Amino acid sequence: MTRTHASQTRSTKYAWAEGLTVFAAVTLMLAGILAIFHGIMGIAQDDVFVTTRNYVFQFDLTGWGWIHLILGAAAVIVSLGLFQGAMWARVSGVAIAGLIIIANFLSLPYYPIWSVVMIAFSGFVIWALCVGRGEGAFGRGSYGE
Repeated sequence: MTRTHASQTRSTKYAWAEGLTVFAAVTLMLAGILAIFHGIMGIAQDDVFVTTRNYVFQFDLTGWGWIHLILGAAAVIVSLGLFQGAMWARVSGVAIAGLIIIANFLSLPYYPIWSVVMIAFSGFVIWALCVGRGEGAFGRGSYGE
């Protein structure tokens, strides 16, 4: 009887970890696609962006566009790695999501609502990748039995 209970607990941990990894992969993919769109809008110098005077972290709008475009492309690539269950993708996912948070915080005055949404998406990615412990994903590896 104890053996069945231990087996059920183990499969529940695997399912939980797998669900968090899939959640992180999908959310990072969405954050990456939105960052790509943000970058394209910045490069095209769209008039949806607010220009502020005397902002400490003031960059050219095209510069911000390229930063967001590169981070978005990296996020999409890393999310594809998360779907494969690669450990490098977990570590890179946390790093890329952190960089997306920093970039959106610094560009907050240019497009505040979008930046807040992107910060929230990236925060959920970091949470999901850090909570779902273990090596590998999708039922492979050890999740601290």
